[in-house]
Amino acid sequence: MKIITVLGARPQFIKAAPLSEVLRKNHEEKIVHTGQHYDYQMSSVFFEELGIPRPDYFLGVGSKRHGAQTGEMLTGVEEVLLKEKPDWVLVYGDTNSTLAGALAAAKLHIPIAHVEAGLRSYNRQMPEEVNRVLTDHVASLLFCPTDQAVRNLAREGLTEGVIRTGDVMADALYYHARRAEERTIENVLYKKKAYLLATVHRAENTDDPKRLAGIFNAFARIEGQIVLPLHPRTKKLLSAHQISIPSNVEVIEPVGYLQMILLEKEAELILTDSGGVQKEAYLWQVPCVTLRDETEWVETVQTGWNTLAGANIEEIVAAVARYRHNPLPPYLENLYGNGRASEEIVLAMEERGGAS
Repeated sequence: MKIITVLGARPQFIKAAPLSEVLRKNHEEKIVHTGQHYDYQMSSVFFEELGIPRPDYFLGVGSKRHGAQTGEMLTGVEEVLLKEKPDWVLVYGDTNSTLAGALAAAKLHIPIAHVEAGLRSYNRQMPEEVNRVLTDHVASLLFCPTDQAVRNLAREGLTEGVIRTGDVMADALYYHARRAEERTIENVLYKKKAYLLATVHRAENTDDPKRLAGIFNAFARIEGQIVLPLHPRTKKLLSAHQISIPSNVEVIEPVGYLQMILLEKEAELILTDSGGVQKEAYLWQVPCVTLRDETEWVETVQTGWNTLAGANIEEIVAAVARYRHNPLPPYLENLYGNGRASEEIVLAMEERGGAS
């Protein structure tokens, strides 16, 4: 088989690492990097440290309004597909790169495999929700990380080509955990479980001065050190909105994947608006407070390891206090699979598309 993989953002690079390794054992894969994340720390470093093959095509789209960005990606991916004539287009997650790759393939009648299909926050104000819904409805194979994702698709009438594989993010975490533990965290000298880890980057938070201020005001009321790898866009908007960073928040530069998962593992608690970090927190058995009003990773909330607090100051502070003063809930093993999702995905593509 010949596969074109479309990537553009940090979580997709991570998900692609274990799957790309399995794919390339018996098949030809070419990677299209849209350039959605173009900053070195948000892009190139992941290819280097995770051993992902260098992209065969770099579109260099960069930061734009959603429509302009998706349209430029669509044009670029279409040109690649017309040239390469692949058997499959493989897309991950819910970014504008995901949607552009899926639409370009659908228009050319090329089968689409969607990794991380079926996730739903049921908030159509989120661009990610629109991207994932539209991608699912044009995909030929829908690889679901959880049982809930399978049920979500069934409610929309999608049952053909739906496969519960487990999560490739779990594959990546288990695969790279030992390498991460062998590393020291440069410029970060924190004692185990003596800090909280925070990430803030979602547009629903950063583009709304009231929500962004609420989150950082909540940080100021939380006792203890909070480590914040600061997303470049968040840094810019904090300045634009004239929101100060509390003294208990230590800002560090964005870190690579291995450093990030080690920071997650050793944290007392995680505060985040990232979907991937919520899930990684669960896999590390670290309690999480999600700075959003809903989540696509509903299992983490149902099991009690994750609390939705939005940008509400009181709710964020109270959620941290509850985790600190109450016993942690039971941990469910293999909620996101056994670390072999990549093998199951490749096998399904072979069966549907024919091995080369």
